[in-house]
Amino acid sequence: MSFCDDREDIYSLALTTLSTLFKKYNIDPKSIGRLEVGTETLLDKSKSVKSVLMQLFEESGNYNVEGVDTVNACYGGTNALFNSVNWIESSAWDGRDAIVVAGDIALYKKGNARPTGGAGCVAMLIGPDAPVAIEPGLRGSYITHAYDFYKPDLTSEYPIVDGQFSIRCYTEAVDACYKAYNQRSAVLKSQQNGVNGNGVNGHSEELETPLDRFDYMCFHAPTCKLVSKSYARLLYNDYLADPSNPIFADVPAELKDMDYAASVTDKTVEKTFMGLAKKRFAARVHPSIQVPTQCGNMYCGSVYGSLCSLLSNIPNETAQGKRIGMFSYGSGLASSMFSFKIRGSIEELQKKMDIQNRLDSRRVVPPEVYDEMCNLREKAHLQKDYTPVGQTETLFPGTYYLTGIDSMFRRTYEIKQ
Repeated sequence: MSFCDDREDIYSLALTTLSTLFKKYNIDPKSIGRLEVGTETLLDKSKSVKSVLMQLFEESGNYNVEGVDTVNACYGGTNALFNSVNWIESSAWDGRDAIVVAGDIALYKKGNARPTGGAGCVAMLIGPDAPVAIEPGLRGSYITHAYDFYKPDLTSEYPIVDGQFSIRCYTEAVDACYKAYNQRSAVLKSQQNGVNGNGVNGHSEELETPLDRFDYMCFHAPTCKLVSKSYARLLYNDYLADPSNPIFADVPAELKDMDYAASVTDKTVEKTFMGLAKKRFAARVHPSIQVPTQCGNMYCGSVYGSLCSLLSNIPNETAQGKRIGMFSYGSGLASSMFSFKIRGSIEELQKKMDIQNRLDSRRVVPPEVYDEMCNLREKAHLQKDYTPVGQTETLFPGTYYLTGIDSMFRRTYEIKQ
C-alpha cells in the first residue's frame, strides 16, 4: 500500500498530480474552463482544495475556471466527473476542457483496519472527442442514508466504521445501481431502436447474459476481495432475471426464491456465483486491480486508479470499441454505475501513465515505518506553527511537499528538484 508522512497532505498530492498532468500532456492552463476536486480528506471546513490548485493557473492569468470540491466519502470524484461532463454537454460550456482531480489519504486507527488504508490521487482531462468516452445518459445511481462509514470527529483523521454493515451497504448499492443501469439501457435502446444494428449496448453478437455487455469492469476497491465478490454479485442479479438461462444450469434451485436481505450475506450465493464468474473476472476485472492491490484504498481516486490499471494492462488493438463498466461507491451513501467506450488509441495514455515502472520504483519499508508515520500524522493534525519532520530525500522529483504551517494555519509548499 502507499502512504505518506507529515510532508505530504491532500493539497500537496493534488498539486503534484495536476502539475504532472499539465507537464506530461503539454496542457495550456488557459485551455481549462472547469476544475473540480473529489476528496474526503479535509484540511479546512471552508476553503476548497480546488482553490489551492488555482496556484497552478496564476502564471497563465487564467482565473475564469469554474468548479469547487465535492465531498461524500469515496464518491466525490465521480460526482465531479458527472458535473464536468454535464458542463461540457450544457449551454454553459465555453469550448474549453475540464479537469477532475480525485484523491485521498486513507488512514485508520491502529488495529485490524489499518492495513486497508492507502493514498493516491488521479487527474483526468475531460473534453470532446476523447479516446475513452463516457456513454451519454447511460448510468444508474443509488443514494440513501446510512451510518456505515463516517468522520464526525474533526479532531481526528480516522473514521468511524461499521465494517460488516458497510459491506452490506456496498453490496446493496451494487445491486441497485446495476438494476438502474439496466433499466436506463433498455430505455435508451428502445429510443434508438437498434441504431446501426448495435443499439445502445454496441454489441451486435448475442450475449450469454446481460453482464457480458461489459467487456471490462472497474470497481471502487476498499479491498480487492470485495471487488471479486461484487462482480459475482452482478452475475447473481442476471440469474434472478433469467434463472432458466443455460449458463445457470448448475445453480441450486433454492437460490431463486431466497429472501433478498438474506441473499446479501448468504455464503452459498457468494460461493456459487464467484465460481461461475471466475473466468469472466480473470479476463475482465483482474486487469483493473493492479493499482488498488499495490496502493491500497485511494478513496475518491480508487475506481479511477482501477481505470488507470485497466487501460495500462490491455493491448491497444484489443481495447478498440470495448465497453468499460464502472461502479463508484461512497459511504453514507452515494453510488453509481456508468460506462465508457474506447473510441481511439490509448497508446499515448499507456506510455505517459507508465504504471508498472512507477509502481516498481517505489521504496519498500517494513510495516513498523507505516505505524510511525501514522503516529507522526496524529501529532501534526490540527497543529499551527508547525514544521514537518518527515524526510524529503526520498520524494520523487516534481513532488510538492509541505514546508510549514504558520500561526494562522496557512500552509506553504516547495517542489522536490
